[in-house]
Order: sequence, then structure tokens, then C-alpha cells
Amino acid sequence: MPDKPVTLAAISGAHGVTGEVRLKLFGEGLDSLKAPRRLNDGALTLSKIRSDSKGGAIARFAEVADRTAAEALRGTVLTVPRDSLPELEPGEFYHSDLLDLPVVTDTGDAIGRVRSVENFGATDIVEIEKPDGKTFMVPLIEQAVPEWNDDRLIVAAGFVD
Repeated sequence: MPDKPVTLAAISGAHGVTGEVRLKLFGEGLDSLKAPRRLNDGALTLSKIRSDSKGGAIARFAEVADRTAAEALRGTVLTVPRDSLPELEPGEFYHSDLLDLPVVTDTGDAIGRVRSVENFGATDIVEIEKPDGKTFMVPLIEQAVPEWNDDRLIVAAGFVD
């Protein structure tokens, strides 16, 4: 996926009255945003970032002057070109590589699409949305997800809800 930008975070809302925003981080914590200063094809310039002590971050962008402008960015995902990030080691991946992938069972049955990738401490968890809109979660371990690639994610049939 060399041309696909990598999503590092999403703006969840304004923080305070001076234009700061709250971020939901999708990378390896706060450090994933410290190096790339220009985001979203240069539309946003990160001027300051700090931890919110809850697993997210508080950020300031040069282009955002007040709370109204910050609030208008709610829901905006923050991306960088893939080639601006470090080379991945074997077995590593970016969460954004899995988002929206079709999901099939190991027997070939289509079951939905990857809606999100979360980590609550022990391991990554893939949230899968079925065609009826219902979702279920599967741990991203080899027994549950034996394989994925650029085209699909395969889930062991015993883990399908």
C-alpha cells in the first residue's frame, strides 16, 4: 500500500478556548505524532502536542486560532504520507492498513468489513461490522486471525459471532 496515507489520529473535539484539540491516537502513542509536523497533505501544521494522561493527546495547529475553528475539525482524521514514516519491521503494520478491509472466514464465507482496530492493553482487537450493521470483536492473534493482506482479513470460523 505504498500510496495510501497512514492515519495517525483523529480529532475528537476542542479543548479549551484557545484552539487546542483533543486527539484519539491510532499509533504507538504520542511519539507517533511528534516527528511528522505537517499533516493532511500540508493542510495542518502541528505546533504543539502533549499527553492528555488518558491515552490520547492535546494538540495545537498553527492554522487553528480559536475554539470555533477547533470544534469545526471534530472527526477529522490526521494522515501523513506512508513514505514519511519509518520502515516497518516484519510482522508490523499500521492500524489504518486494516480499516475497511473485507473480512472472510477461513472457510471462505464473507462476513463483513474491518470497522476499527483497538488496543485495550493485552493485544490489538479488530472490530468487524457485518452487513446487517451489527459488530463483533476478534483478538488480532494467529488463532483468531490467521492471515491478512492488502485485499482481505481472514478470521477463523470459531471466532465469528
